[in-house]
Order: sequence, then C-alpha cells, then structure tokens
Amino acid sequence: MSKFKNLRRYHSFFRFKKDFETYSLRKARSYEIVIHWLHSKLNRNQFLLLSGVLVGCGAGMAGVVLKMLVHYIHFVITYKVHFSTQVFFYALFPFLGIVLTTLIVVWFFKGQSRKGIPAILHEIAQNSSMIPPVKMYSQVLQSAVTVGLGGSAGLESPIAVTGAALGSNYARTYNLGYKERTLLLAAGATAGIAAAFNAPIAGMMFAFEILLTGVVFSDFMPLIVAAVCGSLLSKIILQEDVLFHFESRTPFNYMNVPFYVVLGVLCGFYARYYVVISQKVEHFFKGLKWKPVQRAMLGGVLVSALCVAMPPLFGEGYTVVKSLANGHGETILQNSFFRYIPEQKQMLLIFTGCICLLKAFASSITIQSGGNGGNFAPSLFSGGFLGFFFALLCTQLGFEHVPVTNLVIVGMAGVMSGVMYAPLTAIFLIAESSSGYDLFIPLMIVATGSYLMSKWFSPISPEIKELAEEGKVFTRAHDKNILSLIKMEDLLETEVQTITNSGTLRELIELIKEGDSSNIAVVNEQGLFEGLIPLDSIRPIMFDPELYDTMTVKKLMKAPAAVVNADDNIELVIRKFDAANAWHLPVVKDKRLIGMISKSRILNRYRKLLQEYSDL
Repeated sequence: MSKFKNLRRYHSFFRFKKDFETYSLRKARSYEIVIHWLHSKLNRNQFLLLSGVLVGCGAGMAGVVLKMLVHYIHFVITYKVHFSTQVFFYALFPFLGIVLTTLIVVWFFKGQSRKGIPAILHEIAQNSSMIPPVKMYSQVLQSAVTVGLGGSAGLESPIAVTGAALGSNYARTYNLGYKERTLLLAAGATAGIAAAFNAPIAGMMFAFEILLTGVVFSDFMPLIVAAVCGSLLSKIILQEDVLFHFESRTPFNYMNVPFYVVLGVLCGFYARYYVVISQKVEHFFKGLKWKPVQRAMLGGVLVSALCVAMPPLFGEGYTVVKSLANGHGETILQNSFFRYIPEQKQMLLIFTGCICLLKAFASSITIQSGGNGGNFAPSLFSGGFLGFFFALLCTQLGFEHVPVTNLVIVGMAGVMSGVMYAPLTAIFLIAESSSGYDLFIPLMIVATGSYLMSKWFSPISPEIKELAEEGKVFTRAHDKNILSLIKMEDLLETEVQTITNSGTLRELIELIKEGDSSNIAVVNEQGLFEGLIPLDSIRPIMFDPELYDTMTVKKLMKAPAAVVNADDNIELVIRKFDAANAWHLPVVKDKRLIGMISKSRILNRYRKLLQEYSDL
C-alpha cells in the first residue's frame, strides 16, 4: 500500500513540475501571445510597421549598450591613467581581447564559420534570410571583448549582424514569409547602424547599398521606422562624447575644389591599399596550420606592439579622429614616445602617415587572427588621418587657406566609400554626423572619386568577391541571383536506367520495357560513366530480331553533348545546355553517374523563384 502512495506522490510531484514549467513558459512568452494576436488583427502593412518599431528598438538598444560600454572602457584606459600605465595597458589589453574572444568562440560557440557583413549577405541569398538565433547575442559579446580591450576594429558590423539576426528571428517567430523576413532583417541592421552613429538616413543607405543589393523590393516603411527608433534611442541615451559627431568645420569654398579632387584620388588609392593588405593578412593567417588560440596569441602580440608604438591604433579610434577634426591634431603625439622627439611639425606629419599605413595591418590582424569586428570604424579612422595628413602636407608645401577640418571630415567618407563600396552610405553618414549638409559637394567629389577608383581595381567588393563568384551572395545581376538560389540536388533525377557497355540489344530492349526514360546511361565494368543511348536513335533497329544478340551496347551508345559535374553551379549548367542544344544531361561525380538533370525542371524552378523573390 505504501508503494502505491509513494507512486501517487511522485506522480503528483512531476505533474506539478510540468504544470509549473508550462506556466513559466507561458508567462515568459506572454508578449508573444500579444504580438500574435495583433498579427491576426492587423493587415500586412500595419503589422510590418509595428514590427519595424519593435525590431528597431531592440537592435538600437543593442547598439547603444555596446557603444556605451566600449567607450567608457577606452576612456578609463586612455585618459584616467598615467602614461607609464597606459603603455602597459596598450601592451596587455589588445592581446587579452583577441585571445579571450577566440576562447569564447571555441568554448561557447563551437567555432564560427562567417562573421561580419558577408555573413548576412550569405544568409539572405542561401538560407532564405534565416540567421541563426545565436547571432542575436554572440556578435555583441565577442566584439565587446575584442574592441573593448583595444582590438583595432569597429563595432558597427557586429551591431549590424546583431540587428539583422533580431529581425530575422522575429520574423521566424511570427511565421512571416521570405519577403517580410528579409525586410525585417534589413530593418534590424538599419536600426543598429542608425543607433551607432545617430544617423538614420545613413542606416537606410547601408541597407539599400549593401544588404539589399540585387533584391527587388517595394516596402520600405519598416526600414524608415526602424532607423528612426534606433536613432532616437541613440540620441536619448548616449552622450555627445560617445556619439560619432563633429562640430568644428569651415564653410565650403569652391576655390578649394582642387584639394577635394586630389583627396578623392588619394582615398581611392588608399582604399585599394587597405583591401590588398586585408587580403594578404587573411591569407597569411588562414595558411598557418596552427590552433585558433595560437593564431590569436600571435595576432594579439602584433596588435599590442602596434598599439604601443602608435597609441591611436588602440580600439576604434573615434576619439582621436574627433581631435583631428576639432583642430587639436598635435594632441595625438602626447600619449606616444614620439612626443620626446623634437621638430614636432615634421614629426606629426610622419606620425600621421605611419598611422595611415599601419591601421590596415592592425585592423586586419585583429579580425583575421580571432578577434571580432568590422571595417566600418577602421575605414573612417583611416580616412580621417589620411585627410589630416594631406592637409598637413599641403600646409607645409606652402599652400594657403587649406581647409584642414573639412579635409579630415570628407576623407572619412572617401576611404569608407572605397573600402566598403558604399558611397551613399559614406556621404550621408558624414553629412549627418557633422551636420555638414553644406559639404555635400566635397563629400560627393571625394566619395565618388574613391568609389570609382575602387571599382576600376575590382568591380565587386573584394570582401564578398569570392562568395559572389561562387553564386553564394546576391549581386546587382538579378537573373544570376535567382539562378544562384537553384540547387543541383533539388533538380537531380537519381532514378536512371543503366546498362554495361558489354550488353546486347536484347538486354537493352528488356530494360526499355521496364522503364519510361528517354535516355539509357551506359557504364563500364568499373561503374564509370561512358555514354548515353537515346531511344530515338535505336527505333530503326528495335524490331529487327536478327540484331538482338549481335548488336552490342557499345556500338549503339553515343557520347553526350555535354557532361555536368556535381559541383557545377546552375549558371554554368544553363550554359552547357545552351551550348549542347540538349534537354537532358548526365551528372557525374568522380566519373561516376549520379543522375540526370533536365532543362525543363530548371526553367520551372526559375519561374517559381521569380514569382517569390521579384516583388520584395
């Protein structure tokens, strides 16, 4: 009897536990019930506007918290300690930041295949805009450790990835389709960028130029409300010294146009230099057959050494750029060993030039050795220093009325435009951050010149060039984007009738009776593909019994007009179909037949995708 009492007691306990967990789950997700109810009551456009507000607030808050945290860490290290202590911090913290980030990735996130903006573009093109939920917080955590402790990278790309992940997973939670999911993904990234710079228009331009490249869409109101929400949160919460904001500048004078034209050319060359250095550093670290932590230690040592020699390379560097823009360029020598060297004017020019050259190394090493960050801040930082270097050089060469502050400001737009292939984003970002809409002409001159030069070197952004060539991200070629969504494995006909090359016509006819295929594949004794037998080619002899045992398959087979390899992309397959003027082609892997693919199935799939993706 006691056993039955104990059994009932255990049963009651587990039932209570289950009910409590169910209640807790419902309580924790009560907001989801409300949003689901609103989804059922609102029409599509109304719900998208509400979603834009919610996603924008979430992504904007993530950006605000991250920027504030990193800013105050840098403030304590840079301004609240003695020079001797600063040198120790510059030597230790960047190393710790990169190594700790790598350990976090290895221990908690089981490695990381892609990061930064290319990760978002890949998910849009290849994963129906579904970003793994882990990226809603992993990028913030990793970049806070890397950049907060002095890694020479930017926070904006991780903020954009976080916002995009929030938008994507919000859409997934409320069962929205691909079109809405892509729109809210872009809205989240827009809000993150808008919050990081308090620049809503720049956030929208970022979505249009970079994230939604090659995607046709008509809805943009969620992007607007998300950008407004992110910017408002930034304006309300962040203080002026945290924001990327410039007050001091001089009015535009058309007599200074030659300065801006030359600076645009310099920005274009520097952007190419930055990209080439980034690629070489990436290949170097990928070529090392070391463990991730060992690569991180090497990268940490190198970045720490650069920060000790050139303190402005520590962290994002926005505070230093503000000093340049506000006319306090000489202060950048104060925290370095260069302050002990006489001839400060010449030394400032040399110091500034060295920082321009070394920033590309510092940022690339930070990101490629195991840290987490992006090229937003490094490109703006480099552009500011390049503009200041050019202004100093012009002044020392004897030119009068050199607009130093303006050259610093527009130089940021120039390098960012050339590095990120986003001239509109760069123009509006600097215009909003400096309240410098009267500088639109020089901004357009410098940003457009740099962008055109970068396009001359490489038509596609080198950051995504490899993915674009593989058809894994969208480009401005809309037809190719649709074709890249078609997967070989979805179209492959694996049920193919085969016969050995030593078979007879009698065996072939028996095989034909069993199936309805228009082509019979021929293989040799080792199973390797040799050719095809189209039914139309054997109709004249099918009914001649005298040939049944004398005619061999080897005499009847024909070499296919073309052969598709298993790793060919659909664009290449289409070209093979057109060149061969065929409707069916064999697909092989390691010379073994794995199936057949038909042109009609590709066209049918293309039509369906065109309907689904062309009205985003």
